[in-house]
Amino acid sequence: MVISLIGKKALVGGSSRGIGLAIAEQLAASGASVTLMSRSKEKLKNLIDHLSTDKGQKHQYLAVDFTDFKGYQEILERYFEKNSIDILINNTQGPEAGGALEKRVVDYQQAFDLLFKTVVFTTELALEQMQKNQWGRIINVASISVKEPLSYLALSNSIRAAVVTWAKSLSFDVAREGITVNNILTGYFDTERIAQLNAKKAEKLGVPQAEVRSTMENQVPVKRIGDPKEYGYLVAFLASQQASYITGTNIPIDGGLLKSL
Repeated sequence: MVISLIGKKALVGGSSRGIGLAIAEQLAASGASVTLMSRSKEKLKNLIDHLSTDKGQKHQYLAVDFTDFKGYQEILERYFEKNSIDILINNTQGPEAGGALEKRVVDYQQAFDLLFKTVVFTTELALEQMQKNQWGRIINVASISVKEPLSYLALSNSIRAAVVTWAKSLSFDVAREGITVNNILTGYFDTERIAQLNAKKAEKLGVPQAEVRSTMENQVPVKRIGDPKEYGYLVAFLASQQASYITGTNIPIDGGLLKSL
């Protein structure tokens, strides 16, 4: 099977590093023209030059701050005045780690704006042209914690659960228009985010960071942490025509870590 996204345009959030970057690279390699989104303008400029253009792709970027919803809103509205997309990858940085007793209402509101409000807003803008084209792919980067909450990620557990149930509701409404909506439940991947979480956990437990990582690897049935490239492969498939009968799903990519069905 050959995954071809030639002629498709994708918007990828949080794509200056980690999973978001791996997704952008794979979509571009499959033929899509990609718009990167992240905070670092200089980093985005450099990354654009490394994306594949051998199939006539034209890439661009948006420097945005997902934590500043008003500013984000203005930038995205201007973008969609002149652009349309076929593939939307809703992905942002995660909120601060911490347990439920450590967080207050203001923390949940900030996490809501970051993880939920930006996703719904961006999707609303993207949907107009997708509906006209009778084709579209909306893929939300979520977490295995929506099925099995992680005690140290109370904010992420709560708000990402809202995202996946919203996405299920949306999938019913747009399915007949050739638009699919799916959530990827992310396990442990070798990213800066994981390194930061491990560092915080190591400090709290008073153990070396290498020990925290080793414990994490041993929890995964395949006994390793995922390569972000593997994530990109899944997204490229879900973005393709071959995945047109897959919608409204939560797909774990976790090396078998989830114990629930």
